[in-house]
Amino acid sequence: MGQNDGLDQRETGAIGAATAAPPILTCRGLRGATTAATNTAEDILEATDELMRVLIALNDLRPEDVASVIFTTTTDLTATFPALAARSIGWTEVPLMCAHEMNVPGALKKVVRVLIHVNTTKSPAEMRHVYLKGAAQLRPEWSYTDEQVAEILGRAPVSVSRQRPGEE
Repeated sequence: MGQNDGLDQRETGAIGAATAAPPILTCRGLRGATTAATNTAEDILEATDELMRVLIALNDLRPEDVASVIFTTTTDLTATFPALAARSIGWTEVPLMCAHEMNVPGALKKVVRVLIHVNTTKSPAEMRHVYLKGAAQLRPEWSYTDEQVAEILGRAPVSVSRQRPGEE
C-alpha cells in the first residue's frame, strides 16, 4: 500500500483494514405518562414508581447516563412530588424537577408525565416511550397493558377475584 491510498492508519486501526466509527453519544428525550388512582401521596408515588421502572427496564437506563428529568402532573395531583419516586429507586444524583401541566378544559385528569433526558448511543427509533393505565389513550402506539407491565417487571399480574373469602 502506498502513502496515497486514501486510508489513514489512525482511522482504520491497521493498515488497509477499515473499522466502524465509534457510536456517537447523543442526548435524547424519553417520554412517559401514567395516571394515579387518587390524589394521595401513596397513589402518585406508586404510579410514578411503576412508570419509572418500566422505562428503566425497556431502555436499560442507568442513573449516570441521565442528564435530567422533568415530571409534570395535572393540576388535580398535589399530594406529593412525583420526583420522590425516582429518588427512592436510587436516582439521587440526577437533577429532577416537578411542575404542573396546563389546565386544559376536557383534558385527562390525574396524569403524571415524565421527560427523561438521557445520554445514549441509541437512535430515536430505539427509544421505548411508555404510556400506562389511563394515559394510554394519550399515545396508544406507546401504551402497555397491566399484563405487559407485569411481564416487563417480572411479577405476576394482579388479578381481581370475584370470590369472597371462604367460597370455593
